[in-house]
Amino acid sequence: MEIRVLFFAGLRERAGRGELVCPDLPDELDLGGLKRLLAERHPRLGDLSHVSGVIEERYVPDETPLRPGQEVALLPPVSGGRGPDPLEGGCFELAREAIDPEACRRRVEDPSCGAVVLFSGNVRETNRGEEVRRIDYEAFERMAHPEMARIFERCLATCGDPSGADPERRLRMLCVHRVGTVAVGESSVLIAVASPHRAAAFEAARFLIDELKQSLPVWKKEVYAAGHHWIGDRS
Repeated sequence: MEIRVLFFAGLRERAGRGELVCPDLPDELDLGGLKRLLAERHPRLGDLSHVSGVIEERYVPDETPLRPGQEVALLPPVSGGRGPDPLEGGCFELAREAIDPEACRRRVEDPSCGAVVLFSGNVRETNRGEEVRRIDYEAFERMAHPEMARIFERCLATCGDPSGADPERRLRMLCVHRVGTVAVGESSVLIAVASPHRAAAFEAARFLIDELKQSLPVWKKEVYAAGHHWIGDRS
């Protein structure tokens, strides 16, 4: 059978292309098997065991069987890839349930970090002169993760130390964004940053929310008592 594979971010660079049509694949093949075959046939891709697979805009496990003609997107980890701790390069998650700020704080804190900054963007009760009932968030999930990875990389280059050589400029970053329905007063996005010093933590948190608003493919629809309105082009 034939499968079309899409690559993003670092995987796209290693592949030298954004997509690859794979003919003559075994008739019975799951996602894990596809990743192993790709690694064998295209060694520059490296080990793909840690790569997430998306089919029809949904993350799927490696055991998912593939069908002829399907399109499979392979997404690299959102972290910067420096070491085993994903928070060192930035961790991004989409959440359908309420965000727990305290849990996020605990995830980024570390004995080496003297500062932890939390930013929560909450749904307010009025906007555009209307009473807001709720906000519905929609994300292009298979693009949100690679785009947030690029934002984390820019943040490290601007506010921290991309090489990881300077422990005084260490950044541990987490961003959680809601999708689906978010009630008034709830957090729609939470950013947590830990660093040895407060200046870098504040700077990184500000950088992340500003960049996220500009480029992350997440959109919001404000729902009022009478009607609704899509806010801008992105969240």
